Amino acid sequence: MIIKNICCIGAGYVGGPTMSVLAEKCPNIIINVVDLNQERVNSWNSNDLNNLPVYEPGLAEIVKNCRNKNLFFSNLIQEKIKEADMVFISVNTPTKKKGLGAGKASDLKWVEACARQVAQYSSGHTIVVEKSTLPVRTAEVIKSILKESKKQNIGEMPLKTFDVLSNPEFLSEGSAIKDLLIPDRVLIGGENNDAINSLCEIYKNWVPEEKILTTNIWSSELAKLTSNAFLAQRISSINSISALCEATGANVKEVARAIGSDSRIGSKFLNTGPGFGGSCFKKDILNLVYLSEFFGLPEVAAFWESVVNLNNWHQNRISKLITKKLFGTLSNKKIVILGFAFKANTNDTRESAAIQICKNLLEEDAYLVIHDSKVAYKQIEVDLEKKVLNSHLTNNDDSKISKGGNWNYTQDLSGIFNDADAVVILTEWDIYKSINWEVVSKFMRSPAWIFDTRSILSPIDIKKSNLNFWQIGDGLL
Repeated sequence: MIIKNICCIGAGYVGGPTMSVLAEKCPNIIINVVDLNQERVNSWNSNDLNNLPVYEPGLAEIVKNCRNKNLFFSNLIQEKIKEADMVFISVNTPTKKKGLGAGKASDLKWVEACARQVAQYSSGHTIVVEKSTLPVRTAEVIKSILKESKKQNIGEMPLKTFDVLSNPEFLSEGSAIKDLLIPDRVLIGGENNDAINSLCEIYKNWVPEEKILTTNIWSSELAKLTSNAFLAQRISSINSISALCEATGANVKEVARAIGSDSRIGSKFLNTGPGFGGSCFKKDILNLVYLSEFFGLPEVAAFWESVVNLNNWHQNRISKLITKKLFGTLSNKKIVILGFAFKANTNDTRESAAIQICKNLLEEDAYLVIHDSKVAYKQIEVDLEKKVLNSHLTNNDDSKISKGGNWNYTQDLSGIFNDADAVVILTEWDIYKSINWEVVSKFMRSPAWIFDTRSILSPIDIKKSNLNFWQIGDGLL
């Protein structure tokens, strides 16, 4: 089957970038990205490319080149599904908050809704592709819904037929475009070889054939969950060692370099930090825990749940350490937070370590000034569940505010260190590496602290200032 028209349901962090790259590499295919959120659609269509709903290096240029040529964003869901030969389901699958499996299982209501829309609006033969991260055997749900629509093919209406494929994304936020252009692998799971080959032919436009892996549909679904679980496990492992390094006088960078040089282990995902975040790691591990429990494997469930528990402990460890270093109380003390996104080169804050750490500091009655050039203050309000005092903080505003247990927002670094008791680096933005701490120290309230949870600063440079310094995993500081 030659694919000429693709519809992607969901214009979020996966759907938007993925379809943009597909459009660039497959100029002969019409690609429609549809979403119920009109504000999000408007942002994708905005002339201001700095206003795209997803920030990824290189994405704006691709959107500019392809938009309104063979890449379109709209809320015309019914119309675009009907036109499509292939429909990608790329909607959110959050962890359930209530009901069966609450706190661990994925909420598939949006996936089910998409399947029903495809069943209702499609025409002829349609290949349905799971792009969202899904629990194993979700394809059964989709197939069941699509199967029911076949029973409705009566009279002279054209016959509807379907194939279901699993094509999970393996994107690292901050480098998603690179991951799409030069992937480690493309995984396609399915039962019908013709449908699998149709999707393979699309990827062959730019991906070497040996990097396109095909499996059965259940292996493909499980491989995605397992991949994220393994990566998160490495992060929790090195973060646990960072605490041990601090207690024993070792340096986690040196330890990581030593173990990373072992070819059986490798050096990736051995950078310590404030804990893993993003849309997938925690959600996918908890999903794996739920599936293990469901299939009667409590020991497997306990193993993977310990990865999440260690991550939570680590975030709380950092906030407690900050409180301890500042004489055991944060009441009305000004703490500058540098970075709120869960990692650099993205505006995504989902499960960001900054959320829990900042909540803990606010609970201790601290006054926070939060800086992040890519994260909007409205998103931080949602994450912290607390309104900002001033969304456009200036030097003159700071001294006039009732501080304890509140926070302010700024996109300007100048002046925010005045009378600060501490600075906490939570996102590894490059701009923070070039701050002149010797100058900054003159404006902070002594004895002042810098807490580097990302290990991006040079202890030698900090020693030139009058600042106390803590860096994660360094037991000699």
